[in-house]
Amino acid sequence: MVPLGFLAVFFVWPVAAILRLGLGEGGVLSVLARADTWQLVAFTVGQAAASTAVALVAGLPVAFLLARTSLPGLGFVRVVILVPFVLPTVVVGLAFRTLLPDGEVAAIVLANSFFNVAVVARTVAGLWSHLDRRVSDAARSLGASPLRAFTSVTLPALAPAIGSAAAVVFLFCATSFGVVLILGGARLRTLETEIYLRTVELLDLSGAAALSLLQLLAVVAALTVGAIARRRRETALRLRAPAAVARQPAGTEWAVVGCALVVLALLLLPIVVLVARSLSGGLAGYRALTGTGYAGSLQLSGVDAALNSVRAATDATLLAVTLGTMASAVLVSLSRSRVRHGVVEAMDTALMLPLGVSAVTVGFGYLVTLDALPGDLRTSAALVPLAQALVVTPLVIRLLLPVLRSIDSRLRQAAASLGASPWRVWREVDVPLAGRSLLTAFAFGYVVALGEFGATSFLARPDTATLPVAIVRLLSRPGELNNQMAYAACTSLILVTVAAVAVVESVRVPGRAPVGEF
Repeated sequence: MVPLGFLAVFFVWPVAAILRLGLGEGGVLSVLARADTWQLVAFTVGQAAASTAVALVAGLPVAFLLARTSLPGLGFVRVVILVPFVLPTVVVGLAFRTLLPDGEVAAIVLANSFFNVAVVARTVAGLWSHLDRRVSDAARSLGASPLRAFTSVTLPALAPAIGSAAAVVFLFCATSFGVVLILGGARLRTLETEIYLRTVELLDLSGAAALSLLQLLAVVAALTVGAIARRRRETALRLRAPAAVARQPAGTEWAVVGCALVVLALLLLPIVVLVARSLSGGLAGYRALTGTGYAGSLQLSGVDAALNSVRAATDATLLAVTLGTMASAVLVSLSRSRVRHGVVEAMDTALMLPLGVSAVTVGFGYLVTLDALPGDLRTSAALVPLAQALVVTPLVIRLLLPVLRSIDSRLRQAAASLGASPWRVWREVDVPLAGRSLLTAFAFGYVVALGEFGATSFLARPDTATLPVAIVRLLSRPGELNNQMAYAACTSLILVTVAAVAVVESVRVPGRAPVGEF
């Protein structure tokens, strides 16, 4: 009840309050009937579908490299593909604005796919590493070309993983906020950025409520598809034991390896360009972080903004890991009991909802509702960590849940039969086996919270801004010093992200698939 209670108080209540305000003002039906509303929907779905397609095309060769080859440097490959996924959205948006200043739609699609190549590569590689090579080799021996053996044998076997990855990527791209805000500006808007505009600048609550309803329906649909695909993939993994499939590439496999290396180079390009841009003026941008920018553009120094980010991310991660661990343990326990499978899936989907609902809607809902709680949290420093924890908790669950489900229940039963209490069974059996995943979840969640921008941009006051919020404010102010500070701050976030991803990779068991969903 604790995770569901947190979800009810800090998600359902604020969102319902905003929707009630919007619906109470009327005009929702008129908003839904307007042509420009459905143009927003079309652009949101179109750019998300295009980004998903690009991420799938780019991620499959990398999945082959990770799952089927035995080459030096695969640990470095895993770090390279995971870094973009946890980079702050403002960092990626700034990088692609530097690379494609006039790219507009293309820049948005490429930036969103840049984020999500890791989801495709690591999710598909997890299943691909379990497929028996002898099946495709038999097809080849019967005269099938490499392409036909892949499309007729391997691709259908990978369909559950590809479907699961595609649903998750589509969800992330459809709800992208920072990337579209920086690259699209006022001309190109999605449902997410339009909700922000109507809530913050126009105070059009009925319009924002109508768009939030549309977005919520789309999110539920994507989560449902993802849950079905994820269940099929987990079933496929249970039916197959890990196979010794990694080997040196041969023949046409080298072409796939070459494509994977090209993808890796393209993933590194925006990061390299951003770092180089931060050093174009020497270390002036880094030194300027101790100040408030050109003509006092910020109300605090860049160093203070970084410290605010660290404090908020630490609190948010501790809370998210605690809630995510509890929720995962409950879901596993329910799935092993006689509770109907649909109830477990419904609870799992409910816990995922914060990933897809507008962070602006949640943030504005906090300001409307939380004064009813003791202490009036609206003026509390805990407000930003609470919002960030709401975003991070679903990711923690997706990392921990598959690992906890994979623990053999006979180990737990044996410990219980020897007199261990349920708490001791959890401490002695589950925690040691899932310890690496817990550390991964903490590092993963920390960098996501560190770079969270949507809710934080709405809740943080000017004197308590985090580093991503400070970056966007610097970019919106004139002055070359502000630009240099923004690039330096982005590079600092990149370094922290790389360090966290290196920790995640260091706890992975050699020769095993990545822990968790991603």
